[in-house]
Amino acid sequence: MTQDMSGVGEHYAATGVVQRIRAALASLGPEDRPLTPRELGTMDQFHTRGHAATAELAELAGIESTDRVLDLGCGIGGPARLIAASRGCRVVGVDLSEGFVEAARYLSLRTGQQQRVQFHAGSALALDFADASFDVVLLQHVAMNIADRPRLYRQIRRLLARGGRFATYDVVRGDGEVLYPAPWARDARDSFLLDAQATRETVEAAGLRVRAWLDDTPAARSWAAQLKVAAAAATPATPGLGVVMGPDFPLQAGNHARNLLEGRVGVLMAVFDAV
Repeated sequence: MTQDMSGVGEHYAATGVVQRIRAALASLGPEDRPLTPRELGTMDQFHTRGHAATAELAELAGIESTDRVLDLGCGIGGPARLIAASRGCRVVGVDLSEGFVEAARYLSLRTGQQQRVQFHAGSALALDFADASFDVVLLQHVAMNIADRPRLYRQIRRLLARGGRFATYDVVRGDGEVLYPAPWARDARDSFLLDAQATRETVEAAGLRVRAWLDDTPAARSWAAQLKVAAAAATPATPGLGVVMGPDFPLQAGNHARNLLEGRVGVLMAVFDAV
């Protein structure tokens, strides 16, 4: 995730992440055994519906092997690695958390992808890439942490080359009060949700035009219902997001599931063209 506000930075503060990941991955085999991006999917996809959503967004955006791709708020690099592997392109990831960036680099070595993916620490609101540096910019479950949406979307538009695409997959406001702590914020002070229509209007005002617009809320609710069943059954699983986000993550994930199932939030998947 990427943002400059101190509360958001504290929420995603990460110390000792590589050590925790290394210990958790020992269950999959020795340190020198190469891993695949899909083996890491329960741990390195910081968004609703995980791998499936990333793959669908990449397809919707029409990412090709020749595209220059930027993943803003890349976390520990799961989507970047999945897209690089499945679409044959190179991906640059940026995240505010230096601990996440360190972990992203480590996992890219473990999957043998260090030549196709690069990761840098930085803010989505103050990127030093040159104008028109990318053909695709991805934003997954990041915008809800950023208060200054107009500035965010203007920055994305600046980075896109002629004919470039902005692909977003984010939580949007629904009806009622959101339950916290959530995966993106411990309380409402660091949460800046917009509804779907306000999101569209703000993106379009930055010089981007809708190519594809999908309400992913029904699929997200099905995913949330399955998540609740698995949690109730205490189903054994491969290393999950709790390894990265800490012991409070089950509570955060449970609230996210409730928010989805009770209509307090929705999920938007959309692609915009640079105009």
